[in-house]
Amino acid sequence: MKSAWSRNARDRDKVQSKCLPILGRHFFYRRGKVKVTIASLMEMKAAGEKITMLTAYDYPTARILDSSGVDIILIGDSLGNVMLGYRDTLPVTMDEMIHHSKAVCRGVERAFVIFDMPFMSYQSSIEEGLRNAGRAMKETCCNCVKIEGGANCAPLVSKIAECGIPVCVHIGLTPQSVNMTGYKVQGKQFEKAKKIYDDAIALEAAGASMILMECVPWKLAKLITEKLRIPTIGIGAGPHCDGQVLVFHDMMAISDQKTAKFVKAFAQVGKLMRRGVKQYVKEVKSSGYPEMEHSFVIEDAIIERLAGKRGGKK
Repeated sequence: MKSAWSRNARDRDKVQSKCLPILGRHFFYRRGKVKVTIASLMEMKAAGEKITMLTAYDYPTARILDSSGVDIILIGDSLGNVMLGYRDTLPVTMDEMIHHSKAVCRGVERAFVIFDMPFMSYQSSIEEGLRNAGRAMKETCCNCVKIEGGANCAPLVSKIAECGIPVCVHIGLTPQSVNMTGYKVQGKQFEKAKKIYDDAIALEAAGASMILMECVPWKLAKLITEKLRIPTIGIGAGPHCDGQVLVFHDMMAISDQKTAKFVKAFAQVGKLMRRGVKQYVKEVKSSGYPEMEHSFVIEDAIIERLAGKRGGKK
């Protein structure tokens, strides 16, 4: 008698043989789901299919995004602001990123998962950057690492890619350099626009698998997207990038803090959550919750017997 594993493998092979001609040859299966890969993202770019990316920092959010069809999940160092209450992303550590990334990866079956390398985890040397990129991959089971920088990062990108680790590079407004650049649109003057353009070309040549552009003029982002073979992801970079990314908590309006111009709120989840919490407080204070339908029963005889024993001891 064949084992359950053998039967499942046989069934999986049948499904693959039916689906692969439709989906393309660059997908593989994980837990019965078609897993997004770098190669399949390249196919999406070639076919003109837009790529979706959102951030996640925990297991339940990752499950929601993955089951909703998000192509890429980014565990951004923005968790410093969003989840840990830091003023900016600079204090975030590798240990904090790994802790959250492990939870996210446990919740993902289909999406491509990117680990955002925190400040000073790769800037000091190529050896340090490579060691931390390897640590991210080994300890979290993510699919890719993300770093910030331009052509100056090309040697590091090349070294990481040589080890078989996909690299996404963040250009334009780079939050880890906020003390140098500030939070403002980048590349509006010729020399700065040329630098961003040249950076993108150099990073692709170095082996980058993806470019993320933040807060750059849309025409510049369009030009770069058309020039590169690899996918581009935009955040505040206009509609012509190959894909878009937003911070999950921003696009769901969970926080009541002011968001950037490029953010669109797709649902008012924060208001709904606050309304629910206020109702809970009200009902508990008024003894309206829990009601009997939320409670468990026990035979009266048992209670009477217990009460009698207590009385006897007195």
